[in-house]
Amino acid sequence: MYQKKDILKITEEIITSENNNFESTNIFLTDIKVSQDNKISILIDSFDGIKISDCIKLSKKIEEKLDREKEDFELVVSSAGLDKPFKVFKQYEKNKGKQIKILTKDGKKIKGTIISAENPNIEIQPETKKTKNKKSNKTKPETEKNINLNINEIKEAKVVITF
Repeated sequence: MYQKKDILKITEEIITSENNNFESTNIFLTDIKVSQDNKISILIDSFDGIKISDCIKLSKKIEEKLDREKEDFELVVSSAGLDKPFKVFKQYEKNKGKQIKILTKDGKKIKGTIISAENPNIEIQPETKKTKNKKSNKTKPETEKNINLNINEIKEAKVVITF
């Protein structure tokens, strides 16, 4: 069975190679999984989006480095989906200015916009809440201070998908 560390090394060498010929620039790895039955799943992302052709190119280049005669495997290379939780810090950098949902390790839920992302810290402008004045029956926006989080405080974060 192939080891995750070996697949990681091969993938990073290909992605960082100057002559990788990818259409997308600044491709980065978000996740690698190797199952017991040798199914290798690789998720990639980029600051300007991932094209299918880049997934195909990366898959072919990885296959060239692996030996099917020695070990049979299944290889899937795809983009990190919008609905998937963030796995690496670069995803916070990529989504600066976008709204995200965060679940902290202590159970707090935060919804807001990424203002800045400088590893390992993220600054979030919380979603504006509206409060109702009981006397006048009018609502007014209630602004909160920006929230600063260390990446280690976050259990899960996802982009809020809006249409």
